Amino acid sequence: MEETIYNLDEHFEPRFIAPNAIDVEEEKVEITLRPQSLANFVGQAHIKEPLSISIEASKKREEPMEHVLLYGNPGLGKTTLANIIAHEMGVNIKITAGPALERVGDLAAILSNLAKGDILFIDEIHRVNKSVEEVLYSAMEDYALDIIIGKGPAARTLRMPLEKFTLIGATTKLNLLSSPLRDRFGHVYHLNFYEHSDIEQIVHRNAKLLEVDMDDEAAISISVRARRTPRVANRLLKRVRDFAQVRYDGIISQRIAEDALLMLSVDAYGLDEVDRKILKNIIHKFNGGPVGLNTLAATTGEDIDTIETIYEPYLLQIGMIERTPRGRRVTKLGYEHVGEKWIEQGEII
Repeated sequence: MEETIYNLDEHFEPRFIAPNAIDVEEEKVEITLRPQSLANFVGQAHIKEPLSISIEASKKREEPMEHVLLYGNPGLGKTTLANIIAHEMGVNIKITAGPALERVGDLAAILSNLAKGDILFIDEIHRVNKSVEEVLYSAMEDYALDIIIGKGPAARTLRMPLEKFTLIGATTKLNLLSSPLRDRFGHVYHLNFYEHSDIEQIVHRNAKLLEVDMDDEAAISISVRARRTPRVANRLLKRVRDFAQVRYDGIISQRIAEDALLMLSVDAYGLDEVDRKILKNIIHKFNGGPVGLNTLAATTGEDIDTIETIYEPYLLQIGMIERTPRGRRVTKLGYEHVGEKWIEQGEII
């Protein structure tokens, strides 16, 4: 199966457990750990069954699948699912990213090289240039490119037919996708955070692929700290493996796993120093909240978008902060986790 990788103009956080942060070497190992079929894909049961039916129906009709939109937080498996769909359909996949499609010609060059049934996967599709997005409309609906040649009164439109293809778009921000583009997708799936049991199963599977000897208790210790995100689980597993091989005999026990995670400053809830800084900042500077996102970003030195996309969703999921009409507020669990005493008014004693 052919795969073309285009450069992604993305800002990666240096934070160890950021689900969107991944370097070149990490990406190579990550690819080898990705499942190749829906049967081996763990979790997201609400997506797997309807997706499996759509794939089988398309294969029986011998036609491409309808366009697919996948949205959810970073690291939950959007790219993996796109590759699985291509593998199950038995077609090639071309991979690019929204920021890389700056001009209409960039998109035209990719689409014109697609064979019948091929898949075009666009990561961070909400960041596609507006002029490029408008060209996508006719490509998705009519399988044709409307290209304007010339300028002014002499300008004319040239329609270039395309082979029938499937567009798979992935985004972390569905709200930034325009309605005309969103409405052209036949399948729209939301990827949820994973259950701890699913993450544990992923850790066991990938430990075998990495040829790592690991106790069941060690797998549990890693999975509960993985922020319910497979990409974070894989990264923790690889760092614990390194620790066990350098400091011990390579076999990962629960004690060795917890020592390694302590060295990485990842606590029992999967929080690191940045998460704890956000919680303490709200508690000490704003009496536990509520505090607006702009103010929180200014006082923590973190980007607004980073807080809203990377840090906040998990803190909300585990119940350490809550959103109110006036802003973010630390809950009782958040107070207790950072060692502060909680009273009903949210003050520190």
